Amino acid sequence: MSTLKKKVCFNILVHFNFQCKFIFSKSTLLHILLIYISKINYTPHIIGNPTMYEEYWKQMGDKTTVVIPGWQFISYFSDIKNVCWFLEPEFAKQAIRLHSLVGNAVTQDRYIVVGTGSSQLYQAVLYALTPTDSPGPMSVVSAAPFYSSYPLMTDYLKSGLHRWAGDAYNFSTDEPYIELVTSPNNPDGSIRQAVVNGDKGILVHDLAYYWPQYTPISHQADEDVMLFTISKSTGHAGTRIGWALVKDPEIAKKMTKFIEINTIGVSKDSQLRAARILQAVSDDYDSSGNAKKNEQFFEYSYNVMVKRWNELRAAVDKSQIFSLPKFPPGTCTFSGQTFEPQPAFAWVKCEQETVDDCESFFRGHNILTRGGKHFGVSPKYVRISMLDSNNKFKIFTERLSSMKF
Repeated sequence: MSTLKKKVCFNILVHFNFQCKFIFSKSTLLHILLIYISKINYTPHIIGNPTMYEEYWKQMGDKTTVVIPGWQFISYFSDIKNVCWFLEPEFAKQAIRLHSLVGNAVTQDRYIVVGTGSSQLYQAVLYALTPTDSPGPMSVVSAAPFYSSYPLMTDYLKSGLHRWAGDAYNFSTDEPYIELVTSPNNPDGSIRQAVVNGDKGILVHDLAYYWPQYTPISHQADEDVMLFTISKSTGHAGTRIGWALVKDPEIAKKMTKFIEINTIGVSKDSQLRAARILQAVSDDYDSSGNAKKNEQFFEYSYNVMVKRWNELRAAVDKSQIFSLPKFPPGTCTFSGQTFEPQPAFAWVKCEQETVDDCESFFRGHNILTRGGKHFGVSPKYVRISMLDSNNKFKIFTERLSSMKF
């Protein structure tokens, strides 16, 4: 903001103060102005923006284009006979079809609940699993390093139903609790199982990254509640669509009720776009699961991830001041290939003893990361996205390889 604009804003505030009988001091007005300026100049940056996938989808041309006339899909309702009455049948069909193709989750005898991204589904499942007659809030835990948004989303509304109770490794109780199992894990890419294993524990499995470009598909996940999102499976984060596979019809009903109260359903336009995208992925294979063309979506994205992880490891080796996790290889039942997991995020550790805050160290070299403290562990760790555009990823690896203490 220019000096002239700052003066104009300040004069407006002074005039407002006069009209309101001088309720603010001059120093308070200046403080308000500085806050206003900071808000104007602030540009949000979501770490993990999956623009890596743009190149592939550009090649698809109009294959995923959806045209919706203005008179269609005006109603709130999609299928009033369904537990999730705002779930578009075509989206449900294509989600089931893709899971069947990849073999990463059981869909038979499951209820599908659609949400505005998996973040809304997370809130919905906490609401559904927490007894309303409980004497106190139910504890919610996850093994560290845990997804950094879990604590924020759990406590954001200061609900009396649930509360964030931290690292599952340090948690023990005789009371009911909810444990979040993220596998592959965000941020470190590890394959996870429940940690607490208490008699009264309820598990929620976040399987957002359980797709064959990130990790070998070893089995069909068969859990009570499983969360997925199109932003991680195909890269369409802006479509804001997630879905849950739920065994218990009562839990599915309560999740649906939460979303009904929260947003009165989920955008039909987004569901139909997501359905067309999932259909395009599945259409690359015949009924036997064999590829119809030279490079399908999962093969393309797998190859990009292989290349990027090779480049990242080379940059880390060259710098000699960082380390990365080591993953055991596995055979993927979908592709038949044996490979090491190649997560959507790199979990980097600063090995130099003199650096206590790795996030600040990276920021000093113009690399945006998220520090370990947000994930419940040491600030010597940072999470770095592997899904940015090709140009940005190239700049990142070049800077990383030249970094020195």
